[in-house]
Amino acid sequence: MKTFCVMLKRNIKMFFKDKGLFFTSMITPLILLVLYATFLSNVYKDSFMGVLEEAGVTVDDRLMNGLVGGQLFSSLLAVSCVTVSFCSNMLMVQDKVSGARKDFLMGPIKKSTLAFSYYTASAFSTLIICMLAMVACFIYIAIIGWYITVADVFCIILDVFLLVMFGTALSSVINYFLSSQGHISAVGSIVSSCYGFICGAYMPLASFADGLRNVVMFLPGTYGTSLLRNHTLNGVFAEMSSQLSASNYPAVDEVVKGLRDSVDCNIYFFDGQVEVGTMYLVLSVAVVALVATYVVINILSKKKN
Repeated sequence: MKTFCVMLKRNIKMFFKDKGLFFTSMITPLILLVLYATFLSNVYKDSFMGVLEEAGVTVDDRLMNGLVGGQLFSSLLAVSCVTVSFCSNMLMVQDKVSGARKDFLMGPIKKSTLAFSYYTASAFSTLIICMLAMVACFIYIAIIGWYITVADVFCIILDVFLLVMFGTALSSVINYFLSSQGHISAVGSIVSSCYGFICGAYMPLASFADGLRNVVMFLPGTYGTSLLRNHTLNGVFAEMSSQLSASNYPAVDEVVKGLRDSVDCNIYFFDGQVEVGTMYLVLSVAVVALVATYVVINILSKKKN
């Protein structure tokens, strides 16, 4: 345990000491927030306004801003929790490139201890950055239109934690096989450019073709995105239902359900709707499975050596 704590402390220090790596990991979520708020907010707003006008529904600007802001909030965190974990976990590959990993293994450090120190340090560093990004998103939502309940705030924190564990486990498995700076750059580029699309953060799954949507539903990241969507938008939809009911609108449930479907609060595995509890189960099982895979890889590598 003492060796693990020493290595954990060393790995965390190395991440925050690398100003370039830390700055890139830290600034990426903030840049995404600015880009989303600047360029995508109007696109989302026009899309929602078109749907509501077609249904003959009018809502106030603050509620509409809360709807758009909740979607931007969930998209940013869904992507950042995974992409930042790949950045923070690059230390494992850098130690291979520099030869530090071999030096550690020549001493009294078990390979399993070294592996878990990388995983834990990466998860810890990623969690700090993502929590700071979450606070920035909360401030943004508070400015444009706050409808998030206290219960949903705690659920969002849980969602971020699970997604960070998932992203760290996934990056640990993939990064284990990397052994050069070129590999680091290639994997980082692929993950940054592709993950947001396949998890439904950049484009809602409802806009995908049926075949592609069914394939993407096998990926755990899509459930993490939907969890964040639900907890950032539950309050908005509750307020919208209240306002429409007060105005005696005849099809409140149909309008709200249509909006929830369009932003992936409601997701469907083939024809069956996936409940929130099932989403948590899928994401948790994925974390356990990936961590187990990481452990098995290290054990098999040890036997081979």
